[in-house]
Amino acid sequence: MSLKSILNNHTKEAATELVEILDGNSLRCKSCGNRCVIKDGGSGVCRVRFNENGHLHVPWGYVAGLQVDPIEKKPFYHVFPGQDALSFGMLGCNFHCSFCQNWVSSQTLRDDQAVAKLTVVKPEEIVALAVRQQAPVMVSTYNEPLITADWAVDIFRLARQEGIVCGFVSNGYATPEVLEYIRPYVDLYKIDLKSFNEAKYRELGGVLQVVLDTIKRTFDMGFWVEIVTLLVPGFNDSEEELKRITGYIASVSEDIPWHVTAFHPDYKMLTPGPTRAEQLIRAYEIGKQAGLKYVYAGNLPGGVGTREDTCCPNCETALIKRIGFRVQKCSLSEGSCSNCGTSIAGVWGEKPIVPGSGRVHSIPIEKR
Repeated sequence: MSLKSILNNHTKEAATELVEILDGNSLRCKSCGNRCVIKDGGSGVCRVRFNENGHLHVPWGYVAGLQVDPIEKKPFYHVFPGQDALSFGMLGCNFHCSFCQNWVSSQTLRDDQAVAKLTVVKPEEIVALAVRQQAPVMVSTYNEPLITADWAVDIFRLARQEGIVCGFVSNGYATPEVLEYIRPYVDLYKIDLKSFNEAKYRELGGVLQVVLDTIKRTFDMGFWVEIVTLLVPGFNDSEEELKRITGYIASVSEDIPWHVTAFHPDYKMLTPGPTRAEQLIRAYEIGKQAGLKYVYAGNLPGGVGTREDTCCPNCETALIKRIGFRVQKCSLSEGSCSNCGTSIAGVWGEKPIVPGSGRVHSIPIEKR
């Protein structure tokens, strides 16, 4: 059986909030900014949401990735530092980035080389795993969670009953409708701001303004937002573009953490070479000059000095010290600076912070 046939057998009808019925058995999907009009028998840009007899079918009942790893890996640096997150993902994406770091799962049905295995599982089983692992956070990630939002909500609805905080790791290509749909169950939202150039966003399959609107909207709706820019030499690393990126984030809120992370050649972008530490440091400095209180240089553990640490924006005390995904020290005091008492923006929770964490392990579940 082909992968497409297998995926088509693991679906359910879309949430009514995310579909608009049109004439002639056509419909409009509202799960992402593409707002695809899908004729009977067709699929959206993502290839995994499709129209069958005038009904929108969407992914449900499987995972292509499921593991426990540090919350810092998402990356969320201002959420339960040193704690674990249970991460799960499905297949498919609404973008086609040539530098995708998760292309095996995201480009399924678009690229014949992107072949990932899946495991059939129920929402209750995933939540039970998180409870057993004592993970305070669950995150929909690996592929684009907006196009599998119906599945995530079915899981998160149960997770919330267990006191688990839930999040999306997303490209931010959202609609107001999908954000309203997930908001009762999702508190955390990490957004990839890949560029500040409209033509470059078109290359990736999107429109820049949609992502900018999502950043503003998620912040205004009360999601905890962190933003990541993968710094790709020659693509988005000019001083002018970085100033526009950081200036926009600061215009929404100077409290939004900005992670600038190192590119490594992958998928269809095998040149240029990897991002160098000095390039990350330059971007970090531009972010601080823009007025951002929390800027992080990532993906080069130990290579960027103290720029992986969370420091008090008032007295500059290092409150959370990190190397990569490993928390070495945390001296937050009930969400405030232990030195001067300044409140540090974040979702800190009540669970004890565990210095020295940083493990990653897969969770076995029964394959069917």
